[in-house]
Amino acid sequence: MNRPEPEIVRTSLHLEAAARLRELIQSGELEPRARINELELCARFGISRTPLREAIKVLSTEGLLELLPNRGARVTSISDAELEEMLEVIAGLEATAAELACRRVTEEALTDIAAKHRAMVDAYKRLDQAAYFTLNREIHDAIVAASGNTTLAGIYTNLAGRIQRARYSAHKTPAQWKQAVDEHEEMVRLLRGRDGQRLASLMRKHVLSKAPVIAAAYGESANPPRRRDGGQTDGSHSIKASRRRSSMQ
Repeated sequence: MNRPEPEIVRTSLHLEAAARLRELIQSGELEPRARINELELCARFGISRTPLREAIKVLSTEGLLELLPNRGARVTSISDAELEEMLEVIAGLEATAAELACRRVTEEALTDIAAKHRAMVDAYKRLDQAAYFTLNREIHDAIVAASGNTTLAGIYTNLAGRIQRARYSAHKTPAQWKQAVDEHEEMVRLLRGRDGQRLASLMRKHVLSKAPVIAAAYGESANPPRRRDGGQTDGSHSIKASRRRSSMQ
């Protein structure tokens, strides 16, 4: 392994393992169609196969992993049609959350969102994409949390998690990136003004406008599985292979 991992010490090993594995998927370290290498992950997490397999079952119910009969599991791929449908639902959830947040957001939460926005703008100005995308996601998550609707937040978290990396790291043109920053500026202004109707409309437009960029970068048609001989395969590759590709980008 390239870096040491702290061993899991909680009683609920499978839940902690699920959280770690979920992060590997959402961060992109495990790419769509990547096969789950149980031995490698057990060594990395310091656990046996039993809690890891329970964790795999948990993530399969969340739609992040696909169970393969007698062949383990792999990271779920998302078709272009599914991606479009998911963004439509996420847009609706964020629009509803925005309208509720305008009625319920506390001054403390509003101050925190505004601070994250300023930090995101600073990241944009210095072209720090990693920091920008992290703060971007945190702002969207904070607005959803400010809605005060735990049911909505739970559905949003599960669904948005499936396309988190694609949504927040898909490369934009300079014009698209500036437009996104300007829209975030308007989001904060409308939230401060508690203009729920206009903020809901903006959130829906903001999310749906990302569909072409995400599909081009991460849609199934943009990333067909390949074999070493140039043909197609079921995407069986490990975390190490994903790391090697990431290091070359």
